Amino acid sequence: MKRLSGRVAVITGGASGIGQAFAKRLAEDGAAVAVADIKPATDTGAMVEAAGGRFFCQICDVTDPAAIAAFATALRAALGEPDILVNNVGIFPLKPFADISFADWRQIQSINVDSMFLFAKEFAPAMQAKGWGRIVNMTSTVNWLMIPNYVHYITTKAAVIGFTRGLANELGRFGVTVNAIAPALVRNATTEASELAGMFEAIPAMQAIPRLEEPADLVGALSFLVSDDAAFVTGQTLAVDGGLTKG
Repeated sequence: MKRLSGRVAVITGGASGIGQAFAKRLAEDGAAVAVADIKPATDTGAMVEAAGGRFFCQICDVTDPAAIAAFATALRAALGEPDILVNNVGIFPLKPFADISFADWRQIQSINVDSMFLFAKEFAPAMQAKGWGRIVNMTSTVNWLMIPNYVHYITTKAAVIGFTRGLANELGRFGVTVNAIAPALVRNATTEASELAGMFEAIPAMQAIPRLEEPADLVGALSFLVSDDAAFVTGQTLAVDGGLTKG
């Protein structure tokens, strides 16, 4: 029997990249998968169904409470109440602090942090009521590195760690764990098309495992954290970064 048979997982930002890799792995582990993304998740759905999983997706502005409520209603009708929430969605614009407007600041806070709060508010109560749930939030190793032009991004990823620890403390007594995964620079279509592509050679040279990280490098950690094997692991931030952070 697969480790997540009978479970329903929600993944934000699951139409591509890391979120897509997560969806495929959780389906392989036996879960039904739902994706909330601003983009269509057709390719992700094909991967999930090829792995034998049930799939649901709906275009959703993850910063809009009304859109999240509509997504949740449709999801419950399609797959049932979620047991697993993977807060994966995020943006990572590079910009010097002097050029960051308040609108820039609010946008990244809304997508990278507020979305996690809103999705947890929507789905954590039912996990708490049934006595089992897994929430995994995506942060970044950038919190421990001195990378310029990232003040707004670093702030959000530090906030994710604080949110993870605080929520874990409140939900642990109900059988709900909350953890975070911190990757290094991950090669995918989005990063390849961004200014981060210029760091593809520099970052691996700083790691103990000197190659660029791929989405597939993260799926094992997620599979563990959302399983019964991690029932006594909560409030933690797991660096899956090839040894980039060494402290």
